Amino acid sequence: MAASGTQGPLAPKLPELLERDPYLAPFEQDFQRRYALFYKRLKSIDDNEGGLNKFSKSYKSFGVNQFVDGGVYCKEWAPGAEAVFLTGDFNGWNPFSHPYKKMDYGKWELFIPPGQDGFSPVPHGSKLKVVIRAQNGELLYRISPWARYVVRYEDKVNYDWVHWNPPQTYIRRHHSPKKLKSLRIYESHVGIASPEGKIASYKNFTYNVLPRIRDLGYNCIQLMAVMEHAYYASFGYQVTSFFAASSRYGTPDDLKELIDVAHSMGLTVLLDVVHSHASKNSEDGLNKFDGTDSCFFHSGPRGTHQVWDSRLFDYANWEVLRFLLSNLRMWIEDYGFDGFRFDGVTSMLYHDHGIGKEFSGDYNEYFGLDVDEDALCYLMLANHMINFLHPDCITIAEDVSGMPALCRPVAEGGGGFDYRLAMAIPDKWIKIIKELKDEDWNMGNIVYTLTNRRYDEKYIAYAESHDQALVGDKTLAFRLMDAEMYTNMSVFTPLTPVIDRGIQLHKMIRLITHTLGGDGYLNFMGNEFGHPEWLDFPRKGNNESFHYARRQFNLTDDHLLRYKFLNEFDRDMNKLEEKFGWLASPPAFVSEKHESNKVIAYERAGLLFIFNFHPYESYVDYRVGVEVPGKYKILMDSDASEYGGHQRLDHNTEYFSEEYPHNCRPNSVMQSNSQTSLSQHSRRCHKHLIKVYIPSRVAIVLQNMDVPQ
Repeated sequence: MAASGTQGPLAPKLPELLERDPYLAPFEQDFQRRYALFYKRLKSIDDNEGGLNKFSKSYKSFGVNQFVDGGVYCKEWAPGAEAVFLTGDFNGWNPFSHPYKKMDYGKWELFIPPGQDGFSPVPHGSKLKVVIRAQNGELLYRISPWARYVVRYEDKVNYDWVHWNPPQTYIRRHHSPKKLKSLRIYESHVGIASPEGKIASYKNFTYNVLPRIRDLGYNCIQLMAVMEHAYYASFGYQVTSFFAASSRYGTPDDLKELIDVAHSMGLTVLLDVVHSHASKNSEDGLNKFDGTDSCFFHSGPRGTHQVWDSRLFDYANWEVLRFLLSNLRMWIEDYGFDGFRFDGVTSMLYHDHGIGKEFSGDYNEYFGLDVDEDALCYLMLANHMINFLHPDCITIAEDVSGMPALCRPVAEGGGGFDYRLAMAIPDKWIKIIKELKDEDWNMGNIVYTLTNRRYDEKYIAYAESHDQALVGDKTLAFRLMDAEMYTNMSVFTPLTPVIDRGIQLHKMIRLITHTLGGDGYLNFMGNEFGHPEWLDFPRKGNNESFHYARRQFNLTDDHLLRYKFLNEFDRDMNKLEEKFGWLASPPAFVSEKHESNKVIAYERAGLLFIFNFHPYESYVDYRVGVEVPGKYKILMDSDASEYGGHQRLDHNTEYFSEEYPHNCRPNSVMQSNSQTSLSQHSRRCHKHLIKVYIPSRVAIVLQNMDVPQ
């Protein structure tokens, strides 16, 4: 039975969503309408295209594809064209010798038979162009939207389309890892992944950076700026060729090798996919491909993002759905990517793109006329397809709005994503560091920001990503230590108050974000060791300099510099999560957020976490509540000497709980810095109070040794 105001079946599991969050009940019709639109388009694909599986394999027929017999089949969608031709090296750049045949629905096709020797008439490595005769008679030379390899030569402004069909292509040797329960993401940019002042390569990343990532304990890589983009300084977010892996780092086979080697190390690899908009380039982009301002995009003002100065897809268009869904499929099946981080989801979800909008959390903001339900339907189709065909793949939404159910299954009427980014967390850390004295940090507000997330929707927490590293901004390390990072990071120089504060808070901020902030964790490359500078790509404004478009891994490899302390802490933090799996555990129970003491304490995954953010007060006789009684020992503390701390805690000390209610917890554990401790039996029998010692600016992780892991 269809819901009132909808056409099609009900979302089968919507009652479960509404039971979980009764405040969504007034918007039941909105969920049903969204699901009905999704179902209608999915059924239409089944009825007209032979199913989603076939529909999303269109990259094997569109563009230029070679048959087994050596012949070449070409297909394009150019509804505004009067005629279409293929030209290139193969025909001496004759613009009219190879015309496409017009088909229904704006499609055009061309078959070029094999040569007499059985070889392809379009050799590997040869240049090509699609020639479009526009409605006004103008001839337009275009790159196919489905082009798999484009190259810009040094003396050229625009990219050239190069036919990629090597006689021997890279053969994958390793299977993708199974879907991760705990996601520890190393956000990476191949081009800057070297201390050298140049564009680094896929090969460099494979052989020099992958081992570093594995050693740091990350289990997932998120690759940025892979989809080809003409403007390097766009960070990959102005895509020109959606099916082409960026040639500035190497060949498609080099990227395939990178992913395969990552898989051999047990690393999951995600692609930062940009389907929220496209570059306005027409010579080497999608814009005006067929001579009209529409084709892949909305016509008129709706088709342009005023802030990003880019084009916006028409997600209701059949061929746009074919193009985008096939694009996802190609990256998974041809290259071996294990999922996607979808960029700009907030811009997709709302007609106003969230520009200048402060989302308050009022549910009315997420429903109604401002929601672009065609874009939402596309995201539902994309997640449904990925989950159906490749269930171990992961999808993450970059959404700042907090739309409810975006990370719930499509069957519930949700968006189908596995995770969303917890984008409020890095903003909070920046605000605190910029605006407040250490004594004025609000513990309750920190905890609220880290724990304020929708129940049963997974979040990726992060203290900072690439967004906080861009020129005009500062990394957390740079905000904390600023100019002293250039002069006082040597272990032979005195530890100044600024450097000491920066190192200690850098570790504490990362650990509390990692353990309290979500169901996954993300770090941008280099920030784990406190990279001292922002990111600024070569551009006219900096005389095309690479000085800031690199990652100085040499800093952490130099054992005479204090960067090594932050690197070691980051590694051990990840290794500890790998062992105890707090990211895959239920949310933490926070037992303490004491404002005057600046102490936060909570339990998660059987571990006890204690943070003393006070800049100078250390505490004795401090009691912390615990759920399970027993003997506790320190597993990790940020004050250890190997992390650049002051070594004020003894890891041999045993801490015994006593039956003494505290902070609404049934037992309390008291800590002692004494190097002698009585037996477990003695402590429990005599129920002695145990002295607490929590040094200033220290984070401590304790384990109940009486509970088997």
